[in-house]
Amino acid sequence: MSERSGYPPGVPCWVELSSTDVLAAARFYRELFGWDVMFDEGPPETGYGRFTLRGKFVAGLDPRIGRGAHAMWNTSVATDDAVATAARVRAAGGSVVVEPVKIMDRGVLAAFRDPSGAFFLVWQAGEDYGAELAGEPGTFGWAELSARDTAVAKAFYGEVFGWETADTGPEGVEYVRWRAHGRSVAGVVPMGPDLPPEVSSHWRTYFVVADADAAVARVRELGGKVFSEPVNTPVGPVAVIADPQFAPFAVIALHESV
Repeated sequence: MSERSGYPPGVPCWVELSSTDVLAAARFYRELFGWDVMFDEGPPETGYGRFTLRGKFVAGLDPRIGRGAHAMWNTSVATDDAVATAARVRAAGGSVVVEPVKIMDRGVLAAFRDPSGAFFLVWQAGEDYGAELAGEPGTFGWAELSARDTAVAKAFYGEVFGWETADTGPEGVEYVRWRAHGRSVAGVVPMGPDLPPEVSSHWRTYFVVADADAAVARVRELGGKVFSEPVNTPVGPVAVIADPQFAPFAVIALHESV
């Protein structure tokens, strides 16, 4: 089922683009995924936006990016208690970037960094529980951590969210799926040695597409960046790309559920 009515604690529930040019971003993702966008009251340049597909919320668009910051996609994990999650983050060696804050009646948001510097958020549902569609073409499909130290990452997120690990990489390749509530919810992969040391661990957002080659070609046409051509994986071809404001993400043409 691609339609969602809620998310249990520990499951990624929302993805959000922090953009340096929200109007250009809205045009790009409309052409790539068929998304429309709804902004809160006020000019689009200053109001929070929510991308929709077939009238359902699928992702956020936030223009409130810090000075000098880069455009990026961020992942929120569902929690039933943001304050308790913040305490577990601190106890496990992470840091709190934004203390739990109530967003009107929509819910409670908090932002953190894990011990390796990877940024992530949690969302405690109020009126809004997260994406109303997921796992189908044009929607969020997977979240993956590129980690400097996978052992540290596994211990940290296990303490914070109760995630269990399952090694699923082919022979000679380290890849771990995190599991919660009997299902895979996210992945972790070691960062390559070719990346400079100033690049910290980071989360990557995956969107489902029907055809990875066609999606990559369309990204080029729209002025985006292609970091890697589609590569076959056990669950489908994957390509790593970026929008014209250089916010990186990945697309995956799923041939089985992750």
